Parts: sequence; C-alpha cells; structure tokens
Amino acid sequence: MTKPVRGAQALRGTQTLVGQMSWAWMRPVLTLIEVGWRWLFGVPFLIVVAREMRRIFHELPPVQFGLTNLDSNNPWQIAQHIGEAWRAYTPFVVDTAKWLLPTAALAWIVLSALGRSLIVWRMEPKKKWRPISFVFLQAAQLLTIGLVLSFWWWLMGGIAADNIYIDGEPNLTGYLISVVLLTLTTFVAWALISWPVMVAPVLVAMEGLSPWRALGQSVRLGKGFTSKLVEINLVMGIVRLALMVLAAVLSAAPLPFGEQIGNTSLRTITMVAIVFNFVANDYFQVVRLKSFVEFWYKFRGAGEPVAD
Repeated sequence: MTKPVRGAQALRGTQTLVGQMSWAWMRPVLTLIEVGWRWLFGVPFLIVVAREMRRIFHELPPVQFGLTNLDSNNPWQIAQHIGEAWRAYTPFVVDTAKWLLPTAALAWIVLSALGRSLIVWRMEPKKKWRPISFVFLQAAQLLTIGLVLSFWWWLMGGIAADNIYIDGEPNLTGYLISVVLLTLTTFVAWALISWPVMVAPVLVAMEGLSPWRALGQSVRLGKGFTSKLVEINLVMGIVRLALMVLAAVLSAAPLPFGEQIGNTSLRTITMVAIVFNFVANDYFQVVRLKSFVEFWYKFRGAGEPVAD
C-alpha cells in the first residue's frame, strides 16, 4: 500500500467538503442514481402500506376510537384516544409487519446495493463493479440501523413510564423535552458510530476486499483516516438535520396565508418541501461517498485520483 499523501493527517475533513459538493453537483447522474433506487423502493413500499392501512381501517374504523374528531386543544385526550386505538390496532399491525418488513428489508438491501455499487463504480470506472459484495454490506448497515432504532424505542418506553401516569396529571413538558433530547442524541450517536458500515463499501470497491474483510478493516484504518470519517459522518448528520428543519420551515411558512392560497396550494407546497428534502439528502449521500473515496486515496491510495 502506498504511503498517504504528505499533509493528509493535518487536512480537516470539512476542508474538502465544498470541493466534493461541487464535484457531485457537476455530475447530477450520480444523484439521479441515488434518487432512483430510493424511489424505486419507497414508492411501492408506501403504496403497499397505504393499501394495508385502508384494509385495517375498513375492518376497524378509526371513528370507533374518536380519531376522526380529535380536539387539538386537549392533547391529553388526544393521547388517550391514540393509546386506545394503538392497543386495538396492534394485532393487525403485527400481522402485516410479519410479512411486510422482511420483504421490504430484502428489497431495500438489493436495490441499495445495486444503486450504491453503481455510484461508486461510476466514480471509479477502473475498479470492478461488485454489487453482490455490496448486498452483504447493505444488509449489515440495515441491521445496525435496526439495532439503533430498537434501542431508541426501548428508551422511549422508559421515558413514557417516567412521565405518563395512569393516575394523576402527566408530565407532558418533561416527556416532550426528554423525547426531543433522546431523538437528537440518538441521531448524533448514529452519525458518530456508523462510519465502519459506511466506509466498508469503499474498501470493497477500491481494494477488492471481501465484505467480511472490509468490515473488519474498517475499524482498523488508523487514527488519521478514522478521524476524517467520523468528522465527515458527523457533518453529514448535521446537514440532514438542517434539511429536515428547512423542509419543516418551508411547509409551515405559508400556513398564515392558508385562507388566501387555499388547501390545494398548501398541500402542493408541503409536497415540494418533502421532495426537496429527499433529493437534497440523496445528493449529500453522494457527497459523503465521494469524500470517503477521496480520503481513501489520501490515506491508503496513491494520493489524489486522476481527474476525469
């Protein structure tokens, strides 16, 4: 392995980020690939979910639990209605999840592996396209995400038990503050610890490693390389939070003018904000991959890649 470029240790990850953003912006086909595989998975998945929701609501109408007439001025009453509905709908949801979640997981793994491997191969066309290896790595990433979400859900149950009481006034303020802090902490923690499964596909593509060797090597890259991966991953996490806040602001900004512009326009603006958030997030996924490839060149390759 060639020695890393001199000065790579001192170079901060964020110093190269603007350059990688410009590089990705000039190659929109890479973002289109990322958008394509995500929407190829997401649209059918949402259609199936909507169909199952209609089926469940037909068997057990929401009106039975007062969900069609909720009082926005009484959040405790809303919580009670939702709690009753959740207990009633849980058996239906579990039956559907038994077949839907494994099917969706398999579809996501295959489509994401094809999409991500194609993006990396187009970044580095001299390297071998290895979609099968990416399948195993995307499965590892999905498993990691599932473990983090399961831990988050378990902690959410503890927060609810500490703040929502069967007898007595619930501590809604404390509950909401704890939920927000826990969610943000989990999001940031994921950004800090997910770099091994994020960089492993780059090692597979650039070094020809097996998926298992790539996962093992991803945690033994050295302090310099690892620090850059953590930095880039954390910055991308912050960017995703900023995009979600921006989408929320864009959706809420027209609300005071709802009577003037109408409900149709409000829904259209909300959909535009959601689509913008999704596409921008996909663009930054490409930027992250490109950043990882660039740092591979600096720390494990032969310096800067040849400009295409």
